[in-house]
Amino acid sequence: MRYFIQWDKMKRLHQKNIELTGFNNLKKALSFSFYDFVIAPNEKEKLSYIKYINKNYSAKKITKLLKKIVNIVEAEILDISLQNYEPYGASSMILLSDLKGSGASVNMHLDKSHITAHTYPDFDSKNGILSFRVDIELSTCGEITPLLSLNKIFNFFDTDIVTIDYIVRGYTRDIDGKHIYMDHKINSIRDFIDYEIIKNYEYQDLILQNDNIWQLKLLRKNMDESQYFSPITKLRKKEQKRYIKELNNEMISVFNSWRGY
Repeated sequence: MRYFIQWDKMKRLHQKNIELTGFNNLKKALSFSFYDFVIAPNEKEKLSYIKYINKNYSAKKITKLLKKIVNIVEAEILDISLQNYEPYGASSMILLSDLKGSGASVNMHLDKSHITAHTYPDFDSKNGILSFRVDIELSTCGEITPLLSLNKIFNFFDTDIVTIDYIVRGYTRDIDGKHIYMDHKINSIRDFIDYEIIKNYEYQDLILQNDNIWQLKLLRKNMDESQYFSPITKLRKKEQKRYIKELNNEMISVFNSWRGY
């Protein structure tokens, strides 16, 4: 199993190697997009999928996930805003403090740490391939390491394509006044994801170590084609193959960010 760095070790790395003059002013931004696809040959199945999405990915449900992430990175919730949209879609935002238990009167970095989630349903495709995207963004300052939340998020979403971006920006200073542009070690985003998850995907790994930029793109492999059809779908084999071809084209297009057919 791929080595997974635990939060307590990350804190030891930080405390052992770097002594800061004051607050850690590094901005660590983690963003990821999860895509789910389904085949809906008719209006009835389309409406059934919309009902499923509205139930399972409501603002209340995704807020529950965001709270779990806040707990994983050992932050404190300051305020929550959530919204459901008509006819579908939801958003949630949590302002957080990186000093758990400190209280708003003490922490001076309240407006620099937050986590948001937005859902983007695409139910207007003419070819019967529907998709649903969830974007989550976690922006922090201080010692919070947002990468530690990845496994929890993967366990929440049943996803076909994932794009993860991690960027560290700004600088802080050590006790001698020297600029510090990075306060923890990272080679690849994959190191923070359980191998039992990673093995289900093909991946593209972008590592710009000198620029503090990392990106990981995942595409599900060994697909169980039957899972993309509703149990009530009745199609001939030839029609099923045509829809699967459309599905594959759609997924490759999204994964590569270009029109693949």
